[in-house]
Amino acid sequence: MKVSHVSDADHDIVTAAVAAAEAHTSGEIVTVIAAQSNDYDDVALVWASVIAFLAMSVIALFPDFYQDLYYRLSGGWGHELTPNQWLGTVIAVGVLKWIGMWLILLWRPLRLWLTPRAILAGRVRARAVDLFKVGTEAKTLGRTGILLYVSLREHRADIVADEAIAAKVAPEVWGDAMAALIDRIRAGKPGEGMAEAVRQMGLVLAEHFPSGSENPNELPDRLIEL
Repeated sequence: MKVSHVSDADHDIVTAAVAAAEAHTSGEIVTVIAAQSNDYDDVALVWASVIAFLAMSVIALFPDFYQDLYYRLSGGWGHELTPNQWLGTVIAVGVLKWIGMWLILLWRPLRLWLTPRAILAGRVRARAVDLFKVGTEAKTLGRTGILLYVSLREHRADIVADEAIAAKVAPEVWGDAMAALIDRIRAGKPGEGMAEAVRQMGLVLAEHFPSGSENPNELPDRLIEL
């Protein structure tokens, strides 16, 4: 059973906002909301490797301390380790640290928290562009499609526009729409946030791409959940 990220009321609000915005423009707005844009497995791999390397480095820097700790743990009956045995012990500690950190990072919130903001933004942007290419790019007669994408767990959103829109509207123009979206999502109102962003996007589109005598609905108005 698919888990919904927003309520039915939010779906209705966003769908109505898209229809209202498109009534005044030849532009076509697509809205998508996702729980998460990426698994960040590579980030977990890097963190596990860093922790393992640091653990082995600390043992290598303070061998006397850890050898004495070994003797204490063995009750003073442990034999003196050969260099090869000591090397194997250090490697074993590193492997155990790597596995432990990897298991800890299976908890997704911690994995996201440890992911640098630049990587989060880049992965959300990449996902938005991929979705745009599949469902929006070149899907309208005048190349006037535009995608509003929200990724909840990363706390990120993005807007990707088709070539006709991108040629006339600079990316920073969408700043007000993004600010309105983020403010309402922080307040726990994702549907209202997306609806207000769509309304402001519609105002920009109506200025540059007003609706003509024929204004077909070329892309779906409904909010898409992933």
